[in-house]
Amino acid sequence: MNKGRSSKSSLQGDIFDNRQMSDMPVLTLPNADALSLSVRAKALVFEDPLSRAMLASIQQIAPSDATALVIGETGTGKEIVARYIHQLSDRRERPFVAVNCGAFTESLVESELFGHEKGAFTGAAWAKPGWFESAQGGTLFLDEIGDLPLTIQVKLLRVLQEREVVRLGSREPLPIDVRLIAATNVNLADAVRAGKFREDLYYRLNVAMVVIPPLRERPGDVLPLARHFLNVYTQRLGAETFTLTPGAAARLVAHAWPGNIRELENAIHHALLVSRQQRIEADDLRLAVLAPSQASASRPAGAIAALAAALEALYEEGGADLFGRVEELVMRTAYSHCDRNQLETARLLGISRNVVRARLIQYGDLKGPLRPGYEAAREDHQQPRTTQ
Repeated sequence: MNKGRSSKSSLQGDIFDNRQMSDMPVLTLPNADALSLSVRAKALVFEDPLSRAMLASIQQIAPSDATALVIGETGTGKEIVARYIHQLSDRRERPFVAVNCGAFTESLVESELFGHEKGAFTGAAWAKPGWFESAQGGTLFLDEIGDLPLTIQVKLLRVLQEREVVRLGSREPLPIDVRLIAATNVNLADAVRAGKFREDLYYRLNVAMVVIPPLRERPGDVLPLARHFLNVYTQRLGAETFTLTPGAAARLVAHAWPGNIRELENAIHHALLVSRQQRIEADDLRLAVLAPSQASASRPAGAIAALAAALEALYEEGGADLFGRVEELVMRTAYSHCDRNQLETARLLGISRNVVRARLIQYGDLKGPLRPGYEAAREDHQQPRTTQ
């Protein structure tokens, strides 16, 4: 069953990485080193508010035996979430079997899912249990369930309703005690409307839902994940400790990550290979070019997150007059953005023109003495007048 990415594990610490950056865990896949060519996410953190809300949802549904549906883009960590649900359940000491439904042809998937008897079809030289039987007492994770053919969906629905399977070539039902967790990167509701997924199976699977937001929507997870992968690859390469420069951190947070966590891991790995002096600079990061729609949709939140990351790095460096340096950068950047127009700069920042002029004189961008009312102007945050 290796072909179908099936695995069993008691999960005694398999998915936990104790090198955590806060009170939140870093969850990882077991045997991650063997998954170098996989498109799956190998780690998941819960630093961003959206991720913390997702974690609360996972912890709420995990102790039950309800069928769960995990929804998320490729590379967001669906299998990690499924394993974590299993780890938190009463089935944690029983098998966890993970299967990619898209890895088999329609002629093979039924045999793999439900098993077969000897002679059931050409080439069936011996009896073989299916995935449900292999997961007996534990959890069966069906990834990309939207790829299942409609004929198999009918049989899967019956298995879930009757709690028994019938092997190919047999008429004897076998009782099963398995918790099913399904995952998909497509909108199953749309697939139902398009006639590609059974409505009754959709409702049978959607008892408890976990939605994993894409990485671009949880920027608070980016830097903790980046530091995790830095630790992983520096140890794997036998290198010294690497650090992210403020510019590199800002660029990581601002990126929209169409490939999600897997893309982030690749970016960190590549940066380690090309960086110098144990510092990863912004130019060391090889990031994918975004489609215009993705870029425009994510730019406002990404820009704010990038600024927050840069400020965090600056705070760590410290230094004299930190607020003054940040304020000067904001003012001078806005002035340049507005083609050195004082009034437009004031409008952009939502402060008075007097404040803008006083600051620019102070910074040396304008010539002229500070007016007597300069100190008062510093506190003047009224909206600028519309006439010059």
